Amino acid sequence: MNEIEPGRKRVTLRDVAQEAGVSLKTASNVINNAGRMSDETRARVQEVIGRLGYRVNVSARNLNRNSTGVITLAVPMLTPPYLAELANRVIEQARSDDYLVYVVTYGGQNAQGARELLRNFNITVSDGLILSMSEDESLTAQDLDVDYPMVAVGARDVWGVCDHVTCDDVQASRMAASYLFERGARHLAVIGSRGIYDEQAALHATDGNAGLRLRGVVEACRERGTSLDPELVVSGGDWAIGCGYKAIQRLIDAGKEFDGVVAFNDQLAIGVLSALAANGISVPGQVQVIGFDNIEEAAYLQPPLTTMDSRFDAIVPAVSARMLMRIAGRNVEPELMRIPSRVIARSTTR
Repeated sequence: MNEIEPGRKRVTLRDVAQEAGVSLKTASNVINNAGRMSDETRARVQEVIGRLGYRVNVSARNLNRNSTGVITLAVPMLTPPYLAELANRVIEQARSDDYLVYVVTYGGQNAQGARELLRNFNITVSDGLILSMSEDESLTAQDLDVDYPMVAVGARDVWGVCDHVTCDDVQASRMAASYLFERGARHLAVIGSRGIYDEQAALHATDGNAGLRLRGVVEACRERGTSLDPELVVSGGDWAIGCGYKAIQRLIDAGKEFDGVVAFNDQLAIGVLSALAANGISVPGQVQVIGFDNIEEAAYLQPPLTTMDSRFDAIVPAVSARMLMRIAGRNVEPELMRIPSRVIARSTTR
């Protein structure tokens, strides 16, 4: 048979079936990777699909499935490298799952916040919501108890009312501090805490990146029979590069002694490294530094930054699997999945 000429109307599934000499049902089964047929038949239909340039009518297929074919990812903002990378990874995963992704932001001065987003979520334009939870939002269990597919990511508590996939921040920071101790550090500075340091309160933290990461550091200290110097536990502001620089500069100006720094994200760590270099303090000779998230820039700093892996490789597929399960209507109990981190060893540690 002749190939359909350029400029002709859009190639339909019926065109494919006729060209391949099979039924419309068989052609549909090949498109959807379903049904029983010989390998020869499947290969013939696939060859015709490629040759004619047939494209799946996503709108019609999703209508048949009672689905929009879209998932929404909601993040506080896209400025932080971690959240930008999360968005990229979710989009890539969704593409492989044959879904599109709407990315929306709910943070910032002019935004209405996560609570309004949850209340106004429109299931006619999106099949489900992936919610990256901000430390600045005060959501309740009632806010998160929604009647549409939702998976939460991040270090906030969800009270077991929805699926929740997160890196294990306590395990990660305990490992980060232990890594410095094992390489000779004795006096740790911690950059990125919130509020006034209280050891007992830190040990009972159950929520938020800052709280859980501080808890892990405190636990690592206690395992070694030591404790943090409260004056070396410094707020990280909004966890930007400049905040890390200013935090370490304050410690240096105050004459505080430290030989290791746990920075609660890589941007803070970049600021720390810049301040140490500006003051002629060698890394890792005099001070060792470890960050969190393993952003792309971390590997290209001078020296390259040792950091804790964000584990997108495990988190994003897990989120996708739970979301697709919910969209398909499987009625299973919400699950909490804590993904352990690992050290990405580079040159800011010995």
